Amino acid sequence: MRVRSTAAGGGGLLFLFFTTAQLLTGTAAGGSDPINFSFPYFSPSNRSAFNISTNAGGISEIEKALQITPDTSNVAAYLLSKSGRIVLSQPFRLWDGAAGGTTRRVASFNTSFDINIARSDNATLTPGEGFAFIIVPDPGDPPAGSDGGYLGLTNSSLDGQASNRLVAIEFDDVKQPYDPDGDHVGLDINSVRSNVTSSLAQAGIDISPVSAVNYTVWINYDGAAKQILVRMAKGGKPIPETAVLTSNIDLSEYVSEKSYFGFSAATGAADYQRNSVLAWNLTVENLGDGGGAGSSSGWKVAAGAAVGAVVLVVAVVAAAVWWAKKRRKEEAAVAGPRALEGKLRSLPGMPREFEYKELKKATNNFDEKMKLGQGGFGVVYMGMLPAPEGEEVAVAVKRFSREDKANNQDDFLKELTVINRLRHKNLVRLLGWCHSNGVLLLVYDYMPNGSLDHHLYGVLSGDGGSRPILPWNRRTQILTGVASALHYLHHEYDECVVHRDIKSSNIMLDADFNALLGDFGLARVLDAGNTSYIELEIAGVPGTMGYIAPECFHAGKATRESDVFAFGAVVLEVVAGRRPRSSDLPGDFHLLADWVWDLHCNGLILDAVDQALEGEYAGEDARRLLLLGLACSHPLPAERPKTAAILRIISGSVPPPEVPEVKPAFRWPPAFHAGDEESSGLLGGGERSLSTSALLYATYFRNMRVDDVATV
Repeated sequence: MRVRSTAAGGGGLLFLFFTTAQLLTGTAAGGSDPINFSFPYFSPSNRSAFNISTNAGGISEIEKALQITPDTSNVAAYLLSKSGRIVLSQPFRLWDGAAGGTTRRVASFNTSFDINIARSDNATLTPGEGFAFIIVPDPGDPPAGSDGGYLGLTNSSLDGQASNRLVAIEFDDVKQPYDPDGDHVGLDINSVRSNVTSSLAQAGIDISPVSAVNYTVWINYDGAAKQILVRMAKGGKPIPETAVLTSNIDLSEYVSEKSYFGFSAATGAADYQRNSVLAWNLTVENLGDGGGAGSSSGWKVAAGAAVGAVVLVVAVVAAAVWWAKKRRKEEAAVAGPRALEGKLRSLPGMPREFEYKELKKATNNFDEKMKLGQGGFGVVYMGMLPAPEGEEVAVAVKRFSREDKANNQDDFLKELTVINRLRHKNLVRLLGWCHSNGVLLLVYDYMPNGSLDHHLYGVLSGDGGSRPILPWNRRTQILTGVASALHYLHHEYDECVVHRDIKSSNIMLDADFNALLGDFGLARVLDAGNTSYIELEIAGVPGTMGYIAPECFHAGKATRESDVFAFGAVVLEVVAGRRPRSSDLPGDFHLLADWVWDLHCNGLILDAVDQALEGEYAGEDARRLLLLGLACSHPLPAERPKTAAILRIISGSVPPPEVPEVKPAFRWPPAFHAGDEESSGLLGGGERSLSTSALLYATYFRNMRVDDVATV
């Protein structure tokens, strides 16, 4: 974007990016989880998380969106010649280490945000300046004179100065002689004059059409490769395979070590537009508080010079011994992997087989910066794979990582055997697999909105800052999706599949917040004629505390009913905004279901609804879902509803289930209804002794911790 005269007018919205360290409370890269922010919805309660410009030229606000420029149809003069800025109030550390040094690290980040750029109600008016994503060194107000073409970033005297320490990705909707067209994206460094530009018209994008359109922008920066990718699509559409802009840039050369993320915009003297940010997701690599070249690095060099010869000899000998052992192990294991690959290729409905080098490159050699999460059987990384059009598509790559190779292969084969033919819109889709040199990988669709638990419990920072509110309509939408997936697994697929680990962290959310059930590491297919599954090789009870049905501690078996119990825990969790087991529940309750049951007994069940919703929910729907959650959490498996009934209850096509006022007592062995096929399989060969089950059940309560979400 080049500077436009105020006579030309215009307005714009910029997504500000400023670097920080205070939020990065972990250790150095590779040892800390990334910092995650998610604002699927904005409300005035989010104000404490942001710094909002208030100077004479600035006019920004937070209502149901981040309103960077005035959002009103009142007197036009009020909308003209304004600049505004909204930024996160905490900084991030985007690089550390000496300039030009080999130890300098640059943080990677991924972000996506929904924006709406609207013209005035008078459709004949010219649109304003556009929208941009930037990095700025402080959370202060935009500089004086930054209205019009300066977009709240610089002014006539500051533009182009290296001391600005800013980098921007602009989305401009006004054509100048040096612009490719009226709608383009550009990379700006310390100036509103773009260093690199690319046309958006070729992608069919009109930033500010006469009838306003919501757009989603995805920006990915690779701190190791020093490359930035920008994608853009209409709201609700999946992430495009083709980037609208790709450029190499070392951010550490231009931005301050500690900077801030946010948005900025401006309007002109004649033309204006209303710029709103509707939702925002952000993940930043955690560089911690240390790092860089310093006395520690100097000491390492000196020590290396002093003992270099000795170290070299020892290293050569050790390497030779290690290599010989490695070769013997590999030769002894050749038959095993070949047999496994034969099994994999013979499975019906198998997806694509990836080459290891493809996935290694896609994940930057399984870099910690690309890590999305970790479970009991492996680590999941984000990857970027080439698409047919020559660009890239985001995927999730699961790398199995149990130390015992035999168990590792067993885990891999079991998960792949279960999911290779599953096809449902609410199940995370398997794209392919890879088995090479003992490395076992599965490739899934990437879910841009992460997991449900992050949206329910994610906080802005370690100091307990306000979290974004997951609105009521999205909560009901999520529960409907999970119920649909569960019904498919239990009854619609040609074999019955029990998931065994249904929980909020295994419910993934796509770009539209549709729920997709994932992580089939514990899932198993029930053989014909069986109604339960027992796995003796796993010590303890498979699953996650808080979601495990009480009968599982006695029988050690998974059934449809135990899956329904876990779903009930999720229902209560989503409505109440509380974990299934917690020390923060009112009174002496440790289980969410017990607390809700007590409220139900006293006619106060709606008191369980998440207070963060501030009354913005449908009362009858909330009551229906809470009663459904209690029905699914019934201590007796035969009393829990089937998935077909669950779907009807959630939709409101049938009344909510009748639930006893007082929680029934658990009995073992349970009493089943005559002819109940789905429950009768709980008993039979292989059940645990009562002494063993009593020990497991006691351990369950004794080990309660709010932060315990590990698989047993």
